[in-house]
Amino acid sequence: MQRNQIYFLFYLIVFAPFGCQSQPERQETSTQFKQYWYQGLAELNSYDLQQARYGEIHPGEAVLIFVTEDFSKSKQVKLDDPDSSPADAVSVLKLNMVKKFFTGLYPYSIMLSSFKPVDYLKHPATLKVATSCQEWCGHTFSQLNRKGKGYQAQLNSYFESEGDKNFQIKNAFLEDEIWQLIRINPQALPKGTIEMIPSTIHARLRHTDFDPQKVKATLYDHRQDPSSSTYDLQYLGYDRSLRIHFKKNFPHQIIGWEETNMSGFGSSAQQLVSRATLKKSIMLDYWNRHNPEDASYWEQLEIGAN
Repeated sequence: MQRNQIYFLFYLIVFAPFGCQSQPERQETSTQFKQYWYQGLAELNSYDLQQARYGEIHPGEAVLIFVTEDFSKSKQVKLDDPDSSPADAVSVLKLNMVKKFFTGLYPYSIMLSSFKPVDYLKHPATLKVATSCQEWCGHTFSQLNRKGKGYQAQLNSYFESEGDKNFQIKNAFLEDEIWQLIRINPQALPKGTIEMIPSTIHARLRHTDFDPQKVKATLYDHRQDPSSSTYDLQYLGYDRSLRIHFKKNFPHQIIGWEETNMSGFGSSAQQLVSRATLKKSIMLDYWNRHNPEDASYWEQLEIGAN
């Protein structure tokens, strides 16, 4: 074979495939994405919640709020005036997850806030996660801030065994950033056996640490709904799993989830499944809806006002 023939074959094998195929537009930079997530509104989603606690299932409600905002990379807080410090500003898709349920007499109120950069290729790490849990015995607060190649964590709790702590967590994918990545680009979800920092809500309810755990992650078609997909996490170190169901088509709305976990303590502990099912979804500038008449939106979302 002549030298020029060898070069030609080499070009066909190595370079030609890249030249003859148009690369798909990244979803988070598409016109469709920008029109939906940068229209000055938040997406509010209400869910019927069946929450495992103390070895039993308790009815409740959950709300997932997704909204974009300008975030400070250095201070890791929302920027009041992003135009004054454009080099420090990064656009994030914020998730506020709220869960409320009663355990017999007394209520639980849990809130998680997670801040994930929309451009996850330029800024692959979620910048911050903060979680608080209130119930009649007391309350806890935990926060993870991206620092260097890992996370700086703090935990404040009324439990003696937990106390007030500050510590480092090595780099790993966060369970608490899955929800936003589904909305940004579900095809970018990590798959296979990976290390993952468990949910900060799970850690507080089970009084466990934040150490990364081995997880088998799978993305597949929803078994009952061909228009939806399921992201399945099976923790390999202990009996826990999480399945999040969402629509295949943009904007990849989350329609529900199931979390299997040990619930209860001592001899009363047993494996139970917490479930959430989507009820209503609306787009709204909720931060401007603070007048008495705006309480009507509770009815639209089919959730209680207390």
